[in-house]
Amino acid sequence: MRNIQIYHVDAFTTEPFGGNPAGVVPDATHLTEVEMQKIARELNLSETAFLMPDDQEATDFRVRFFTPTQEIDFCGHATLAAAWTMATEYSWLAKAESIHFKTNIGVVPIEFSMDNGKLQSVIMTQTTPQVKELATDIQEISKLVGISTSELEAEFPIKLGYTGNWHLLIPVNTRKAIDEATPMIDQLKEHNLMHDICTTHLFTFDSQEEGMKVYTRDFAPAVGIAEDPVTGSANGALAGYFLLENILESNRNHEFYISQGYAAGRPGRLHIKTSFSENGPVIQVGGSAVCTISGTLRLR
Repeated sequence: MRNIQIYHVDAFTTEPFGGNPAGVVPDATHLTEVEMQKIARELNLSETAFLMPDDQEATDFRVRFFTPTQEIDFCGHATLAAAWTMATEYSWLAKAESIHFKTNIGVVPIEFSMDNGKLQSVIMTQTTPQVKELATDIQEISKLVGISTSELEAEFPIKLGYTGNWHLLIPVNTRKAIDEATPMIDQLKEHNLMHDICTTHLFTFDSQEEGMKVYTRDFAPAVGIAEDPVTGSANGALAGYFLLENILESNRNHEFYISQGYAAGRPGRLHIKTSFSENGPVIQVGGSAVCTISGTLRLR
């Protein structure tokens, strides 16, 4: 019998049962890929992060991410959950002020933010953002996501955005329209699989919350998730899209907050920072987390 320590962590929130829950397995050294997939299916969370030692000097752990149905290259909220777990449950803060994860998309650095000796938040630097066109009919997109075409924001383009996964980014006029969206999940899954899209991400600047710049909602049936409450990778891709499409001024740094999860009954908030390097835009996504469950999984 093998005992595997597991954690259930709510990411992008300071309240239990808010934000986006992720599974974290801090030591997956002796797990096979098949076992990781079975554990992710058993936990039945949108993603579970599996950590393994890495022999590269630039990284602290190798991390793999699994939904209940498949492995994906990157997951923002599970990255935050894994870093938070190592900091709060495994005394990582006594070793360093940051942690580096090697993922399928490259190394993701994560910084810890402290206040009076207590962890307040973590912020990850995502991979360099990209955008590209998607040749699809606006009427079809409107039908798939369950929003009237009149509610789509014509000022901004519908495009694919990337900071580790490709996301279909859809501008909407109002938060009300986003909350009332009724996507055709099966057809949206088929469409996203056809175009290699990880999630479909609705956004509006009509956030209606103090301190929040943007309001979003995310659907991911192509990877086995009908609705993802608070999505780190999609909102990172969205921040990159804002810069690359000149929706936000590209010649200065930005810092703002995004709210998500209200329609799913799991409200959360993401802290976004953008800057520039010689390699292009730098996107950082951060927030807090709460460990709600810890326990032991028994494997034969």
